[in-house]
Amino acid sequence: MMKISFLIFSIISTTLLSFGQPNPLKAKLDQKAEEMKEKVTTWRRDFHQNPELSNREFKTAEKIAKHLQLLGLEVKTNVAKTGVVAILKGGKPGPCIALRADIDGLPVKERGDLAFKSNAKSEYNGEQVSVMHACGHDAHTAILMGVAEVLTSVKSELKGTIKFIFQPAEEGAPVGERGGASLMIDEGVLENPKVEAIFGLHIKAEVEVGKLCYRPGGFMASSDLLMIKIRGKQSHGANPWQGVDPIVTSAQVINGLQTVVSRQADVTKAAAVVTIGKIEGGVRFNIIPEEVTMAGTIRSLDPEEQDRLHENIKRTAINVAESQGALADVTITKTNPITYNDPKLSAMMEPTLIEAAGKDNFFISVANA
Repeated sequence: MMKISFLIFSIISTTLLSFGQPNPLKAKLDQKAEEMKEKVTTWRRDFHQNPELSNREFKTAEKIAKHLQLLGLEVKTNVAKTGVVAILKGGKPGPCIALRADIDGLPVKERGDLAFKSNAKSEYNGEQVSVMHACGHDAHTAILMGVAEVLTSVKSELKGTIKFIFQPAEEGAPVGERGGASLMIDEGVLENPKVEAIFGLHIKAEVEVGKLCYRPGGFMASSDLLMIKIRGKQSHGANPWQGVDPIVTSAQVINGLQTVVSRQADVTKAAAVVTIGKIEGGVRFNIIPEEVTMAGTIRSLDPEEQDRLHENIKRTAINVAESQGALADVTITKTNPITYNDPKLSAMMEPTLIEAAGKDNFFISVANA
């Protein structure tokens, strides 16, 4: 999978710089990419064994920057806190194309038994957690580092400029912090020189090794943070009628939220998902607590439907809580917009993607929530 992905990235960048014309660099790039396989694999395993959480990718960024500097590229660090950006100027005039990879890990414990498994620990929103590259960012980072080396080796033959963007905090910045793509954009990552097109890739365990998929239009859903606080009235567990139980109320709210998608969203227009991933309340087995907090994620593939989901979630949670005598405070924070592949640009690139993977190994994917 890594070999195919790496080859795709190489071919995409040079094809774009040639604006779809026959590319005499292809054979040379194929050979360079094959020669980089072992080095990219080593990088990937190192990143996998040493993951870092969002906005804390200090050592990861240091390794990336050191490699890019050794290539002689113009390198800028501390972009959006821990991001790294490098510029490769080709030997011929042309546009500026950006290639992007994400670099952060997740607060997940690795349960496999790889020789390079992660045993890393860190702090996440005030809690001690295990850390793992559970979403493939270790591979994405290593691939883009390899692409930078391959393309640098033929820079005199490239048309235009390539901007390599290593983005931190793709999984979301810690509570109370900013980070990720929006902060990079605010800090001018797409300017000086101005980026005319940007490409990225994502490995996927569900896709068979050697196969490649893409999708024009909405490909990956928007991701919004949902926080709900249920406020009840504390009482002894033996006398629930003397209080208002926020735990039971939370259960009713969670059940109610299941109807937001199944009965209130137009799923014929675009898919949507509402998930509660964390619930916390109480300090003792026989005391009904005063508050319960819930955290979840909202995913949508359509901006209008996204706004409707937010309205319906708030109404459902507030009204269900009130029916139990409790109050619900609902906060929804838009974190990541829909990943949208420009249809025209996608059509331009399809022949190259087919060439990279082979016609029988290429398909248009369903959207991902």
